[in-house]
Amino acid sequence: MSDNVAKYVYWIATGLVALVYMGAATFYISSHDMVAGMYREVLGYPTYIIWPLAILKIVGAVVILWRPSAMLADWAYAAMFWHLVLAFGAHVGAGDPGWPPALATWVLLIASWMTANRVRAVKSAYAPTFPTETN
Repeated sequence: MSDNVAKYVYWIATGLVALVYMGAATFYISSHDMVAGMYREVLGYPTYIIWPLAILKIVGAVVILWRPSAMLADWAYAAMFWHLVLAFGAHVGAGDPGWPPALATWVLLIASWMTANRVRAVKSAYAPTFPTETN
């Protein structure tokens, strides 16, 4: 993959992940009663986790876009990875058809993480580094 392609893949994937997380946080805040009903009745989760999740979704989106430090970005990617895996499992386990967005965002998150070191100045010690093409 050329550096140009990696740059497009990274920014499109990262932008879409951030958009999903910011959109979800906005929905959690603006439609709290509806989300609380879904958490309580469909997923069987306590409703007190909605506000912390909304705040952390905003923080995670900002961190992967801004990338102030590699360690912080790695923590954000890890938190998002497990959040999306668990969201997928919760929706499937509850028989709720809301699992496709979690799966699609999980794939985009992996693409973002895999290409981050090729594009960003702040490099992660854990993300893969692919050799650049020389033409």
